[in-house]
Order: sequence, then C-alpha cells, then structure tokens
Amino acid sequence: MKKREWLIVIFPLLVTWLFDRVTKLWAADITAVKSYGPLHFVLHHNHGAMLGLFSDLPSVLRIVSLSTGGAFLLCTYALIQYLLPIKSLTLRTGLSILIGGILGNVADRIAWGYVVDFIVVGTPSLSSPAFNIADALQWVGYGLIVLAIIREGELLWPENNSRKKFWVNLSFQLKYCILMMAVGLSLTLISLVFSYTYLRVTITELVGSNQFLLNKFLVPYVITFTIICIAFCMITFAVGKVLSHRIAGPIYAFERYINGIFAGENARVFKVRKGDEFKELEQLAAEISKRLAVIKSERTVNVVEFSDSGSDPDTKAQNE
Repeated sequence: MKKREWLIVIFPLLVTWLFDRVTKLWAADITAVKSYGPLHFVLHHNHGAMLGLFSDLPSVLRIVSLSTGGAFLLCTYALIQYLLPIKSLTLRTGLSILIGGILGNVADRIAWGYVVDFIVVGTPSLSSPAFNIADALQWVGYGLIVLAIIREGELLWPENNSRKKFWVNLSFQLKYCILMMAVGLSLTLISLVFSYTYLRVTITELVGSNQFLLNKFLVPYVITFTIICIAFCMITFAVGKVLSHRIAGPIYAFERYINGIFAGENARVFKVRKGDEFKELEQLAAEISKRLAVIKSERTVNVVEFSDSGSDPDTKAQNE
C-alpha cells in the first residue's frame, strides 16, 4: 500500500486509544452514579480482562500476563497488516480499531494495575457488566473484520486459484517454517534463562532464601513465559508459512509456465503476485515469450517460402 493508505489504516488505532484515554480520565472523577435513561456511568476498577474475565488470578500472573499479551497482540497486528495480501481498508481499519481498544486497556494495567470501567447499560433488574469505550470499540473492530471477510473473502481465498493452498512446496516450506520457529524458540529460551535467573537472584537478595516468596513470584512468571513462548512459536511458524509461500509460489507458477510451453501451449502472460518474491521472473518470462514468438514467426516464413516454391527442400535437391 501507499504511505497515505498506511496512515489511513494506523489513524483509527491512535484515535481509538486517545479517545479511550480521555474518557477514562473523565471517568476517574466520577464519585456517584450518573444515569441517563438506560445508560449509567459508575466508576469500577476491573482487575481482570474484558468484562472482568480472569480477575481471580494472582495479581502477578494477571497483570504481567495480560499486559504482555497486549504487547504480543500489537506485534501480531503489525505482522498481519504487513502480510495481508489485499488492501481492504475495511479489514485493516477493523484490525486497527480492535488493537487500539486492546492497547487502551493494556495501558491501564501497566499504569495502575487495573482497567477503568465506567459504563453500564440496562435497568436495576437487568444490566450489562461494566465496560469502557475501549471494550465497546473492540466490538466495532470485530464487526468490521467480519464484514470485510464476508464482502471480500474471495480476495483472501480466491476460488479459481491453484495457489490458494499455502503448501505449494511442502518440503521447502516446512523446513523454512521449522527454521524460523527454531530461531524464535532459541531466542525465547535465552530470554527465559536470563530473566528467570535475574529475577530469582534479585528476590533472594531482597528477602533471602524464602521458598514461599520465590514460588509466589517465580511460578507464575514461568507459567506466563511458557504460554508466551508457545504462542510466539506458533506465530513464527505461521509467518514462516506465509513468507515461504511468497518464495515458493512464484517458482511454482514459473514452473507451470515452462511446463505449459513444453506441452505446446501458447505462451501466456506471466505475472508474479503482489507481495511475492522473484519479480524478475516476469521479465524473464516476457523475454522467453518474445523469443518464442520470433522463432514461431521465422518458421512461418520458411513454410510460406517452401509453399511458394511448389516443392519442399528435399524434392528440390533431388531434382537438381
């Protein structure tokens, strides 16, 4: 996409995050319930995830894991935006709004250890859980994503497309994916050893060899890090799958192009997909097509000359 289009895509993320921050700063001053029909504003501190999920987890595991999860989703968002094969501003805008809402809540957890919720919809007998603008806008993002998939799904998964399967060259792509996953796993293991050792030594120097405190902080840390490590490996494998497809795909298409020529088919226009590697294959295919056209033209001229002479070259040689 062009720079202007990238700005259009990123802008909703920033607007969502800023709008959420402003409304939460306003909500922090709420001291009593404010009601406007079925809409109520009441300050509530959510120590869990969306709508209070996971609020019963230990604080260390909850705050660190949810905050880190938000950062992880931000990186995933950047990868998805980069790897998406179509422009689809609806889909990309939906992703931006969704991540903007998630980051709004992540910022709360990092700064305060909880999320500020202040909106309740309903009546005293039937009402929704408390939520905030970030939560509401996340559902807007989900809606835009679903709408884009329904309307533009054929662009993501074309029907008449022999390359719609990502496993174009299974052997090569698996090696590529496993290599990327191995590199990612190695880096995370190095980070785990360093951070775990550093944290353990720090706690020991502060409180001594208190096994209860060590377990209280280190066990949730290891659990969280393991989950992140597994998710990271899955992401690197998926990214490797997409990137390897962009390498194997053009080679596969060029192979089909050459096989078609060998089979006697007319040389078609060869195009590399947007985002694929080996763009130079287009020029090579064009040169091949041009050369084949010249050869075909020369053969046609020779046939015409032989026809005009009234005999083929072998007969003419015998007569002489």
